[in-house]
Amino acid sequence: MANIGPGTLVTAAFIGPGTVTVCTLAGVKFGYTLLWALVLSIIACVVLQEMAARLGIVTQNGLSEVLKSQFDNKIVKWILIGIIISAIFIGNAAYEAGNISGGVLGLSTILGNPTINIGGYAFNYASFAIGVLAFILLYIGNYKILERSLIVLVLGMSLTFVITAIVTKPDLSLIFKGFVPDFSSEKLVTIIGLIGTTVVPYNLFLHASLVKEKWKTPSDLPLARKDTIVAIIVGGVMSMAIIIAGAAIQNTEVQNAADLAKSLEPVFGTAAKYVLSLGLFAAGVTSAITAPLAAAYVVKGCLGWKGGLKSKKFRSVWMFILFLGVLFSSLGIKSIEIIQFAQFANGLLLPIIAGFLLWVMNRKVLLGKYSNNWKQNVAGILILIITIFLGFRSIWKVIASL
Repeated sequence: MANIGPGTLVTAAFIGPGTVTVCTLAGVKFGYTLLWALVLSIIACVVLQEMAARLGIVTQNGLSEVLKSQFDNKIVKWILIGIIISAIFIGNAAYEAGNISGGVLGLSTILGNPTINIGGYAFNYASFAIGVLAFILLYIGNYKILERSLIVLVLGMSLTFVITAIVTKPDLSLIFKGFVPDFSSEKLVTIIGLIGTTVVPYNLFLHASLVKEKWKTPSDLPLARKDTIVAIIVGGVMSMAIIIAGAAIQNTEVQNAADLAKSLEPVFGTAAKYVLSLGLFAAGVTSAITAPLAAAYVVKGCLGWKGGLKSKKFRSVWMFILFLGVLFSSLGIKSIEIIQFAQFANGLLLPIIAGFLLWVMNRKVLLGKYSNNWKQNVAGILILIITIFLGFRSIWKVIASL
C-alpha cells in the first residue's frame, strides 16, 4: 500500500461516466463478446502510461516541459503548444461537465430530481455539491491526501461494479469466449469506443507530471511500473465487470448508465439501484478531480510556470475548468453537445501526443539507457496506428453530425 502512487489517479481518470456508459451499452448490445477489446485497450494504456511515467521519472519533467525543450524553432514550438493547450484546456472543460453530470446521475437515482428554481432558472444542486467536494480535495494541494482520497473512491468503484457483476451469475464459458477477438462490422464502433475511453491523452500529461511528485530517481522505475500495471489492470477489471453487469440486462433500449441502475431493479431488487448509484457517483467524482488537475499541469508545463499544487496560477486553471464543468452541468446543457468539441479535440490530440511520446522515448540524448527498446517500439507503433485510426474516426463522427 505504501508504494501505491499516481497509477491510481490514471485509473480514476479513465473510469468515468463515459466508460461506465460505453461498457454498459457494450454488454447490453453484444453480451460478453467484446471483453477482448478491453484487454487490447488495457495493454495499450499500460504501454503508453509506462512510457509517460518513465519520461517523468528520468527527466523529472512533465510531458509538456519536455515538449518545449525538444524544439528549437520558436514558431513550431508555439504552434504545438497552442494546439496542446487549446485541446486539453477546452476539451477537459467539456469532459468535466460530463464527469459531473455522471456523478449527478448516480445521486439522482437515489435523491430523485435534485433541482431548485431561482429566478425562473432551474439549477441542479447535486452538480454544485460534487463541485464543492472536488474543489476541497484539489484546494488542499496535498498530493498524498489527493492520492489517498482517490484510492478510497477507486476501491469503492471496484467493489460496487465487481459485486454487481458477481450477482448477475454470469456464464463462465461465455465469458471465456468473450476474450476471442471478433471484428464484426456491427461491433467496430463499440470496439473503438471501448479503446477510446481507456487510452485518454490527458492521462499521459497527468502521469508524467505526477510521478515526479513521488519518485525522484531512475532506481524507482520498477516501483512506478508496478504501480502503473496494477492500477490500470484494476481499472480494466472494473470495466469488464460493467460489461458483464450490462450483459444481464434484457432490455435493449438501455441508452445510458442511469438506465442501467433502473433496469437492474427487477432482477436484483432495490439494492442494485443503490450499488450502481454509488459506483456511478464515485466514477463522476474521481474524473471530476483528475480532469482539472491534468489541465492545470499541461498549462503550467507549456507556459513554464513555477510552483506546485498550491501556486495561484496552478489553482486558477483547475478552478476555471471546475467552474465551467459545474456551470454547464447545473444548467442542464445536453451532454452530447458539451462533449462534441471534446471529441474533435481528442481526435486531433491523441495521435499527436502518442506520436510525440514514441519519438521522444527514442531520444538517447534525453533518456540514455532508459530510452525505448525494440519491443517497446513495436508495441508503441501498433498503438500509434490505432490512435490515428481513432483520431480520424472521432473527427469524422463530429463532421458527420454537423
